[in-house]
Amino acid sequence: MQISTRQSGKATIVDVSGDIDLYNSPEVRKVLLAALREERAPRVIVNLREVRYIDSSGVASLVEGLKVSRELGSRLVLLGLSQAVRDVLELSRLNKVFEVCDTEEQALRS
Repeated sequence: MQISTRQSGKATIVDVSGDIDLYNSPEVRKVLLAALREERAPRVIVNLREVRYIDSSGVASLVEGLKVSRELGSRLVLLGLSQAVRDVLELSRLNKVFEVCDTEEQALRS
């Protein structure tokens, strides 16, 4: 798995590629919480287009990021869900909880 961050205006975009599983989900959590708590980003966009697989620990990291964003008055947006990620979020009904956009432009405007 690889994670990188970049800025687009006031938004922090977290690009994730590979699998998010028990082994590396703590890194996803760390990056998300740093963007929200330390950088105080008003909007964090998590680009999951290149994520092939996500397990429950990965979903838990995203949920924790969402919880912290709400506590701080920020927004957490999921971008470009691969079919595998979309399936997991639909099964857990979290697709109704997260703000999900198909394109980066939509995520930046939302």
